[in-house]
Amino acid sequence: MIPVNTPEIGIDQLAAAVRSGATIIDVREPGEYVTGHVPGAVLIPMGQLARRTAELDRRAPVYIVCATGSRSATMTGFLREAGFDAYSVAGGTSSWARSGRPVVGGSVPRL
Repeated sequence: MIPVNTPEIGIDQLAAAVRSGATIIDVREPGEYVTGHVPGAVLIPMGQLARRTAELDRRAPVYIVCATGSRSATMTGFLREAGFDAYSVAGGTSSWARSGRPVVGGSVPRL
């Protein structure tokens, strides 16, 4: 269930954010991230985000992505309550990939 008043953006808006170099946080687990993620997305698993907010710039928008949009909506609500200008990506990485946009795979970044 998506938290009430959680702002969502669509894939086209995310593509514009990617092109502009915006902060994109992938809240999935490492195994999900390595199979394919939005280019430029930084992995901060959902269970770690609360203790890693100091890594985020409070002065700039942050875009939260997961597999389908559920986890990202939850974490967007958390970040907004903490004072961040955060947006959940509707449909998540699955919608991004289905739209034909590139995904990046690779090794798990050091957490």
